[in-house]
Amino acid sequence: MQLRSIGNTAVGAVGLGAMPLSIEHRPDERRALATVHAALDAGVTLIDTADSYHWHAGEEGHNELLIARALARYGGDTSQVLVATKGGRGRPGDGSWTVTGTPDHLKRAAEASARRLGVEAIGLYQLHKPDPDVPWADSVGALRELLDAGTIRAAGLSNVTTAQIREAHAILGAGLVSVQNQYSPAVRDSEPELRLSTELGLAFLPWSPLGGISRSSLDGPSGATSAGTAFHDLAAAHGVSPQQIALAWLLARSPAVIPVPGASRPASITASAEATRVTLTAAELALLEAELPG
Repeated sequence: MQLRSIGNTAVGAVGLGAMPLSIEHRPDERRALATVHAALDAGVTLIDTADSYHWHAGEEGHNELLIARALARYGGDTSQVLVATKGGRGRPGDGSWTVTGTPDHLKRAAEASARRLGVEAIGLYQLHKPDPDVPWADSVGALRELLDAGTIRAAGLSNVTTAQIREAHAILGAGLVSVQNQYSPAVRDSEPELRLSTELGLAFLPWSPLGGISRSSLDGPSGATSAGTAFHDLAAAHGVSPQQIALAWLLARSPAVIPVPGASRPASITASAEATRVTLTAAELALLEAELPG
């Protein structure tokens, strides 16, 4: 798989969004572990998790523990795998999500995540979402303290604006390496954040990157039988799925982009990884752009 950079770390150009392995409708553990192992087999070296990726009350860190078990049980080399986790959100068990961005909470959360992942220092720790009740500089300052303490090796931001990126960059300097916002064919509100990330040399990690692509097989050419959009038409022409075309489109947006599609089946992440082999021409990219909203 082609490589891209998160700070000084090279990772596969497509990552694994591990959230579906732990939330509602999650697979059993056997399939969950197989999904992570399939990602590693396909050359995926970025795994995206969070302490709040769980379903029921009282199981905080379910996804982090799952990722740690998957890596421990993998038969191959995992030394190049970057596990990125997040803190600052919670799930009380009623289906809702909370936000807590106080410095004390973020520092305790990072230390707990490191213990669950079984690491001395977290490779990439991301502030999950700004807390409107906490000054942004205070939350980002907690990341600065975690960097200085060696609890985390690099810091990232999620669900942020350009102003928040600039302020965090001023506080964290080279310690800030990534931005993770929602971005897909259907949701392109973060276009300014993508441009700024590229300008500042930050990796841009789209979450929910396949939004707007109708459901069809991710297992290969059979997914190209759907019709109705330029993504489907180009999928048929390339002999791949519309989702793979969407990921190829994302990769062509900027060298900073590293999509993290979610997966709960081995076949899904294997197919997502194979999207890095799809090269779209300038004319094909223009065709896709002409069809996209906004």
